[in-house]
Amino acid sequence: MMYPFITLEDQTEIVHSDILPDNKLIIYIEKPATDECFHHAVLRIPEYQWEQIKGFTKDELNEYQAIIRRIESSLYENAKSKRKKMIH
Repeated sequence: MMYPFITLEDQTEIVHSDILPDNKLIIYIEKPATDECFHHAVLRIPEYQWEQIKGFTKDELNEYQAIIRRIESSLYENAKSKRKKMIH
């Protein structure tokens, strides 16, 4: 399951998965684009491995990665709270 987390000023959406058994998260980034409908990418943390990149430049990915590094603990906390709600 994926959970919305934040929408940036440029309308980029950052959503995250449940915490995986190995304590990792999958982060999905999507941004509206007039030329291809949406740009998107998947980031696995904590290893910061990018996958399934479409439409984003390397500079954009670096910017998003910097944002995600700053909010990583909040992403994990949000995922933990979602898991607790599902258990109860």
